[in-house]
Amino acid sequence: MARVKPKRHNIRVDMTAMTDVSFLLLTFFILTAQFAKPDVENITTPSSISEKLLPDSSLMTVLSTNDGRFYFTPVENGSERIKLLDNMAKKYGTSFTNEEKAAFTKIQAVGVPMNQLKGYLNLSEDDQKAFKAPGVPMDEENKQLIDWVQQSLAVNPDYKLAVKGDTNTKYDRVKGLFEGLRDIDFLKFWLITNQEVAN
Repeated sequence: MARVKPKRHNIRVDMTAMTDVSFLLLTFFILTAQFAKPDVENITTPSSISEKLLPDSSLMTVLSTNDGRFYFTPVENGSERIKLLDNMAKKYGTSFTNEEKAAFTKIQAVGVPMNQLKGYLNLSEDDQKAFKAPGVPMDEENKQLIDWVQQSLAVNPDYKLAVKGDTNTKYDRVKGLFEGLRDIDFLKFWLITNQEVAN
């Protein structure tokens, strides 16, 4: 007896739902992604085997270049940045206009001494990018970098600090920074390094 062959039907897969889900996921990841800002200077960090991650918020950063200049990056919060600027202005006997305060909330990092900060804030964004900053003073006589950290902690004592130093930075420069942090009793901070590749 002959077998009855079942009739074959064309299989049709509706991909509409899959496409919708894909675009929703893509949109979600784009909107929630946090892009890292490039550093003010090119810094080659030393390598380590540490796998600890930096906190996402309330993080101040000190950059140390290979020629010994320091940059201070305050936290991202605009209103807290203005409070920090007011604290520094009071400490150094100066004042800033509302326009200068607004400009301070937008800068990537402080890389000039306090007596040059007003002039730097009055530059256009393009001129600020082209400006070769001398760095924030950090030596025996002038510890403005430590003042930035200390006044930031006065705004919010929960701030955390990360230090990103170039592999060619002279030890004396970094030692002076660590001693200054010790003097204000700020003993816990992160050192930013590159992850060593396992063999």
